[in-house]
Amino acid sequence: MPHWLMKSEPDAFSVTTLQRLRQARWDGVRNYQARNFLRSMQPDELFFFYHSSCPRPGIAGIGRVVTSAYPDPSALEPHSPYFNARASAERNPWVAVDVEFVEAFTEIIELARLRSTPELAQLPLLQKGSRLSVMPVSAGEWSAILALR
Repeated sequence: MPHWLMKSEPDAFSVTTLQRLRQARWDGVRNYQARNFLRSMQPDELFFFYHSSCPRPGIAGIGRVVTSAYPDPSALEPHSPYFNARASAERNPWVAVDVEFVEAFTEIIELARLRSTPELAQLPLLQKGSRLSVMPVSAGEWSAILALR
């Protein structure tokens, strides 16, 4: 079963927010490659919840995909920061998935620690210039990250 890493700024949506809500829509992805990864997701697949653009970026917990991808309604909402004037109900290129909370880590696995782990050398997150908000994680990388908890 594939595994994933999904990034969010904790001020906007954090693992503790997902824990409180129990389930939520993961929307607002506006990169085509990241969108294609969302399209590939299937229910019950797990993802690492990564806090980005914050003082201590890193993996903060685990979530589970609840639904297959569906048209992202935020692209059609004029008040949404993810509004896309070119999107319509008939032609919406953006997708969302519903996710649920699985676990919040006691300590964030910080980016520096991820970088110092040899088994993670090929992790897309750690590749120079990689800014994707959704990316695959191999089975070996998944295990290596879990061992860092």
